[in-house]
Amino acid sequence: MKLNKLALLSILLWLALAGVAAWFFVHGQTAPGTDGRKVVKLSPQERALVLMEMRGLLQSTHGVIEGLSREDLALVAKSARAGGMAAAADVNPALMAKLPLEFKQLGMSVHQGMDDIAMAAEQGEKSTVILQRMSNQLARCVACHSAWQLPMDAPDVPR
Repeated sequence: MKLNKLALLSILLWLALAGVAAWFFVHGQTAPGTDGRKVVKLSPQERALVLMEMRGLLQSTHGVIEGLSREDLALVAKSARAGGMAAAADVNPALMAKLPLEFKQLGMSVHQGMDDIAMAAEQGEKSTVILQRMSNQLARCVACHSAWQLPMDAPDVPR
């Protein structure tokens, strides 16, 4: 009888832990912002990593637009590939746990979209169609920046 109670207690503790982990995976570490957006609570180093990734996506976007303006699909593909899923491959799991699910989904959809643009350019898709794909990408960027903020000093962030 003691073994059954211990097993039941173990299962309940495991389920509670799984529930807490799932809650953090979905909600991340956030707080209400002062301007209607949610604050993502990151350490200065984590913030720097996220912003570096965003700058990389911006550089990729510039390369895609430059390539389209020159009708250089090789440059479009190379630039888009640099911002694709491979750019997100080495993200720290502890950092990912702090990011809310919607933030992660938007970010991953942007990386996947860059790979899709690279593939479209490699297959010789028309520039106007690739430009529309890029417009869709930028709409995701605008949605993310409209919903979230990464302040320098997020409340309750351990240093």
